[in-house]
Amino acid sequence: MIEKKTLIAGTGKSGIAAAHMVLKMGGGIILYNTDPDCSEEAVLKNFGENDDVEFICGKLLPSQIRDVYLAVISPGIPLTSEFVKLLDKNKIPVWGELELAYHAMKGKLCAVTGTNGKTTTTALLGEILKKYFKDVHVVGNIGEPFSKEALDTSEESVTACEVSSFMLETIMDFHPQVSAILNITPDHLDRHGTMANYIRCKEAIALNQTEKDFCVLNYEDSVLREFGESKKLKPSVIFFSSKRELFNGMWLDGNYIVWSVEGKKLTVADVRELNILGKHNYENAMAAAAMALKMGVPLDTVTAALKEFKAVEHRIEFVRERCGVKYYNDSKGTNPDAAIQALNAMPGPTILIAGGYDKHSEYDDWVKLFKGKVKHLILIGQTRDKIADCCKKYKFTEVMYAEDMDEAVKAAASYADEGDYVLLSPACASWGMFKDFEERGRIFKACVEAL
Repeated sequence: MIEKKTLIAGTGKSGIAAAHMVLKMGGGIILYNTDPDCSEEAVLKNFGENDDVEFICGKLLPSQIRDVYLAVISPGIPLTSEFVKLLDKNKIPVWGELELAYHAMKGKLCAVTGTNGKTTTTALLGEILKKYFKDVHVVGNIGEPFSKEALDTSEESVTACEVSSFMLETIMDFHPQVSAILNITPDHLDRHGTMANYIRCKEAIALNQTEKDFCVLNYEDSVLREFGESKKLKPSVIFFSSKRELFNGMWLDGNYIVWSVEGKKLTVADVRELNILGKHNYENAMAAAAMALKMGVPLDTVTAALKEFKAVEHRIEFVRERCGVKYYNDSKGTNPDAAIQALNAMPGPTILIAGGYDKHSEYDDWVKLFKGKVKHLILIGQTRDKIADCCKKYKFTEVMYAEDMDEAVKAAASYADEGDYVLLSPACASWGMFKDFEERGRIFKACVEAL
């Protein structure tokens, strides 16, 4: 009898992690990369000589998937691709790495999605959970693939997982006990096509939740407010708000984060004691705190963790102060809404470095903020002409181009005066010039340190 195998499509971090997980469970692997020039040697060096791993790159033939019973695809592979159509035609189930890991994990699970703030909220949630639970795993889009740690969980484990819309496209049974959707603004429309499709993917995080579960939602996001008030949502809804008092939920009362239960108010934290900047980060803190409370963490433990938390790398991350100028790395600001939040968090005149890969975003709302706030805009990447044209529409003229990050940072330093801020917040993806937003952020920081 021929042994059935799992096809792992995508040889990046999550694909390799998924392959190792299947191997540990005693399964065989076919690793596949759509790029015909992908190096077999580079991929297979991640495995041992005795591992049951076969490698295929380029076009996949029907004969090559005859022994496949399950396909696990990278989040970067669209479900509309010819490769996925071939799998569907051959009646091979298609999972994502998220679904695969979920089926292998044990213990409790909480999951965070949203257009912006996912990484900060997940990291903060993880730190709160670690103060109370002994075995905590922080995984997903935040850095470590879920499948890398799924087999290390036990019934006593608590996992905090950051999930993207791409990852939620392929869920079937994925079921967190506590979920959160932080916000929904236009993003990844090059992939999802319409806002309706994008919203549907985000809301799928609560698809398998039951009446015993909880879903944390932003009351000030009209899409999420409607979703939370709809009868189709099974879990108990916990709203958070930065603009108004809530009878039940988490809200911002001046400088204080407040937790209301049937109108009874409890102070969670004074935002002036936090180490994160901006109202959007206070919203992230509210969401993380609400999730942790519903996971059973005591209020005083939540408060202590909030005070200790430092900003995550690449999200309004302080780099250094030089000649009275402060430099911030917001490389994770990969869409206009995230870039708006970062710009609003800067306390003074700002020299802004932006631009990158075009995700079919519109930049009007972002550019409208420049007057009186941005002293100079330095553009890099594929979108620089599109952004520059948008600036002309709103009569913002302090725009220049740079060919790479080093030139952009040096130009920013030359324009900056004492008391100014230099901010990398691209409003665009990193692809084309950089491997990912982490590489972009690291290069920015290196250029800043080299000044």
